[in-house]
Amino acid sequence: MGPTMAQLESVGFWGGSSRSPAFEGAELVRLAQRIREPVHVIRDPASGRLGLAHSGHLRMNSQANGSPTLPLMATLPALYPEWLGDRSFSELYGTRFPYVVGAMANGIATVELVVAAARSGLLGFFGAAGLSFDRVQAAVTELNAQLGSELPWGANLIHSPTEPELEQRVAAMYIEQGVRLVSASAYMELSPAIVHYALSGITEGPAGEIDRRHHVFAKVSRPEVAAQFMSPAPARIVERLLADGRITRVEAELAKRVPIAEDITVESDSGGHTDNRPLGSLFPIIARAAVEYQERFAYSRRFRVGAAGGLGTPAAVAAAFGLGAAYVLTGSVNQCAVESGLSEEGRVMLCGAGVSDMMMAPAADMFEMGVKLQVLKRGTLFGPRAIKLYELYRNYDSLEAIPAETKTKLERDIFGQSVDSVWTEVEQFFSKREPKQLERASRDAKHRMALIFRWYLGLSSRWAIAGNSERRSDYQIWCGPAMGAFNDWVRGSELESAQSRTVSQIALNLLEGAAVLTRAHQLRTYGVATPPELFQFHPRQLS
Repeated sequence: MGPTMAQLESVGFWGGSSRSPAFEGAELVRLAQRIREPVHVIRDPASGRLGLAHSGHLRMNSQANGSPTLPLMATLPALYPEWLGDRSFSELYGTRFPYVVGAMANGIATVELVVAAARSGLLGFFGAAGLSFDRVQAAVTELNAQLGSELPWGANLIHSPTEPELEQRVAAMYIEQGVRLVSASAYMELSPAIVHYALSGITEGPAGEIDRRHHVFAKVSRPEVAAQFMSPAPARIVERLLADGRITRVEAELAKRVPIAEDITVESDSGGHTDNRPLGSLFPIIARAAVEYQERFAYSRRFRVGAAGGLGTPAAVAAAFGLGAAYVLTGSVNQCAVESGLSEEGRVMLCGAGVSDMMMAPAADMFEMGVKLQVLKRGTLFGPRAIKLYELYRNYDSLEAIPAETKTKLERDIFGQSVDSVWTEVEQFFSKREPKQLERASRDAKHRMALIFRWYLGLSSRWAIAGNSERRSDYQIWCGPAMGAFNDWVRGSELESAQSRTVSQIALNLLEGAAVLTRAHQLRTYGVATPPELFQFHPRQLS
């Protein structure tokens, strides 16, 4: 059994302040939440209780010119939200905070959102996944014009096993246009595109250090995938890129000395592509692997391991930093920000979501592989309808094999038009985007069925972005439990309304709250009897 408070040895004495110390109640909470000032933990000799004090004088003995003094047990320095993560993150990327605004696909993470994030001291990634090459290129051009290299920003590169040419074109364009930061998502194995981006422009400095022009943020939810990003590029891919003239001989040689990514984002139970893993279980495994891989390959720099998924409250953000996260990445909660590309109707739907109003449904980009993503369930029938389409795909080899009655219901209840008219739109889309898909469909009836089903899966997210009220019941809105937790936290505050939720205020409140809760946890570990109110932070306007 540990010592009593009265038995604890003091480190000095506190006194000489016009303000009395606080040992309980609202005054204790008030002093504890002044996180930008040092706080003294003092002991009441009569009761043995620990309390808090600000200002005053610290002495090595109990004499203070006749003024009463109290035993000083500890002094905690000022605490800032900017300091919650790894200092190297902000130093390298030029951010104020160790905070990333995730690359929500189909342009939901808009140019406006990325610009707002950058100007608030955050790092934002443009949501390029699912967009045409021209749309992505136009966004990069606009971001270069507004932010250039003065403020930090990046763009998404999503693994596209069904569209490898598009993935390669986007990666090459990022290199050409000077996109220095890329968020790599949905990768199950490394592709030539992401390796090309990571290795392009690496050089050796005068002291033998490796300088990187491009930085990859690898979003991973499995240790085996993290291992690929934490290892040097596979020799077979490097040799292929070298043979194709996409990297130089020097870059190929230096590739042996660096990992693909130095920033590893551990994605737990999130919106969109997710394995639904708890952060507390997954993060320590990958963080430990990062240390092992650094030692194994003798890298000159250590990895930064960030946390994502489920971060919708200050408590969740504080817990992520408490696990050792170098930075945090938020996704779902930013979809309801006024700068997001989601329609106003979609944002209002998100603002009404509870923590259990989500479900897993088939993903459009990896439909044939059975990959699922997490979406909003409340107020939309997309989830059940998407599951029905995958069941039909799995059970039948072609559209012609589907019973006539089932096909009729499919056209009436899900497509809202005939299969033939859907196929016409599919042909128009892929004739411009990737004609090889149509060539394969002409030979493979099951692939033709998959393309038709993917038409619904793809358009459902665009209907939510455009605010197509006629297809409201088909809105596909990527969303994780963090959204419901956020809504519960902000209820009754200025951030309850969809119109007042900006990416800056969401981030600042989550970070400020996380700092306050971190201070509360520190004080409790020092023995202060912390009231439950100290672990609550109410949203407010911050700057």
